[in-house]
Amino acid sequence: MGKNDLIGGALWEQYSDKVSHRMNNPKYMGEITQEQAAAKKAKLVVADYGSDACGDAVRLYWLIDPSNDKIIDAKYKSFGCGTAIASSDVMAEMCIGLTVDQAVKITNIDVEKELRDRPDKAAVPPQKMHCSVMAYDVIKKAASIYKNVDMSSLVDTEIVCECAQVTLSTIKDVIKINNLTTVEQITQYTKAGAFCKSCIKPGGHENRRYYLEDILRDTRTEMEREKLNSGPEFKEFSELTLIQRHGIVQRAISESILPMLNNDGGSVEVVDMKDTGNGVTEIYIRYKGTCAGCAASHTSTYEMINSTLKDKVDKSIRVHIL
Repeated sequence: MGKNDLIGGALWEQYSDKVSHRMNNPKYMGEITQEQAAAKKAKLVVADYGSDACGDAVRLYWLIDPSNDKIIDAKYKSFGCGTAIASSDVMAEMCIGLTVDQAVKITNIDVEKELRDRPDKAAVPPQKMHCSVMAYDVIKKAASIYKNVDMSSLVDTEIVCECAQVTLSTIKDVIKINNLTTVEQITQYTKAGAFCKSCIKPGGHENRRYYLEDILRDTRTEMEREKLNSGPEFKEFSELTLIQRHGIVQRAISESILPMLNNDGGSVEVVDMKDTGNGVTEIYIRYKGTCAGCAASHTSTYEMINSTLKDKVDKSIRVHIL
């Protein structure tokens, strides 16, 4: 099934290829049983979370090593649209290998960014942004079960829109990342303010601490201040998170590699990225289009990709073909 089969009209163009691939070929959909957990001497956590706003729900399975709180496997079941499946699939993948405390720091913005084909183009249309919020929430739920604490204690900011369960940090992040300038745009991207509307401005049926109008104004002011005060900042590639490294690599591929491959009907995608722990970043790629069956894909094309990423990004990169 392709994007045209799932989404009508011109909207399909607003979905990334990664979203289409994940919804059609999910890698982590399934479940983990108590027997599997016992065989690996691990603790099984099962968390359910749903959105009253859209009717979607997700069940997350974590297999955790109790000796170090590391998530050694993750699966999910999604009851919702294709975008919810894609978001949940990426979310489960991002959790594996992290400790529970590290996984809690994954945001819905991180999930959406992982689904982008290009760093500068959103993976989904604004009205579907809330699907990644649900993935973010179910992580908090799973962590609260494992830690035996209330879920609210793991949320670093309060809920602004009760109807869509959208947090203050999510709204601020969406405004900054997408350079939003109106409350209507915030609603499009997050669904905040789409229902009872009492969170948009004072005067609704319920008084709130934060209103979208005020958040937008204050965040825009903060963005201007950061722009004025920003100075050059440098971090070694190895000091960045894998998510940050992935964004840099993807940008280099989009700008310096894809134009050459696209000329001949070919393409390439990053399938996985790993930190070896000794300063080397392993990047696993898969060829698409005419590149998939080309003899040069393992010789001159591979050398071009490998050398380009080393030159444009970092010398420590090692490229592998899947």
